[in-house]
Amino acid sequence: MSVKIHNTAIVSSSAKLGDDVIIREYAIIRDNVILEDRVDIGPHVLIEGTTRIGSNTEIFHSSALGLPPQDLKYNNEPTELVIGKNNTIREFVSIHRGTEGGGGVTRIGDNNLLMGFSHVAHDCQLGNSIILANLAQMGGHTKIGDNAIIGGHVAIHQFVHIGVMAMVGASATVIQDVPPYTLVAGNPAKVHDINRIGLRRKEYPSSTIDSIHKAITILCRSGLFLDEAKRRIESGLQSNPEIEEILRFIESRSKRGIMRGISIKDRTKGNR
Repeated sequence: MSVKIHNTAIVSSSAKLGDDVIIREYAIIRDNVILEDRVDIGPHVLIEGTTRIGSNTEIFHSSALGLPPQDLKYNNEPTELVIGKNNTIREFVSIHRGTEGGGGVTRIGDNNLLMGFSHVAHDCQLGNSIILANLAQMGGHTKIGDNAIIGGHVAIHQFVHIGVMAMVGASATVIQDVPPYTLVAGNPAKVHDINRIGLRRKEYPSSTIDSIHKAITILCRSGLFLDEAKRRIESGLQSNPEIEEILRFIESRSKRGIMRGISIKDRTKGNR
């Protein structure tokens, strides 16, 4: 197995390179970087800090990974960036390593697509099979669940949680937690519906989609306090993995609070 390094690239002697790694023109790989098997580094990419990138990941032109966090409390303490396998990171993406106060690690799972100019800030935790569209921007400590889709030009406030299979519409401003399986949009963003198309594409049964809709209606449109809504979901709906996921999300919500739905009055105005 061979490693291909273009003669214009700069690669630290302390970097660790797996089999069949490719490092293209003018890329810079600094100390403490680990590139696992078949990682493909595009032209002008910069990777530094204690950064590990999983196998079969492709990083496109001019992305910058593992840079120090944009946090005034950061004082050069050792922190990390860990990226899983089978990720596609497009041109001009920036991903910063963690801070001591945020757990020390920015982490991205497997099979994700980060489109051009998207930004993953310090201490963010991304799951698997997520799509960040062009110019999606997230503040520090953001958490995004598996199979979520974040639209272009979306701005996500620090500490916000976004649930599994949620879809955030383009140009939304997200200042509160986004419940699992929901479709949200607006500035500030609010829940408009469940992510029906996404659920159908994943071949969720109609009965499961119906139970998700009932739970999200209770959570986001009933006007109940969160704890009361949680009890109503627990007592009124038959348990399944999706209902349990919604209940866990309520329980582990961030200090930003959970996003609710647009009112019937607002929906009527929008249809005039």
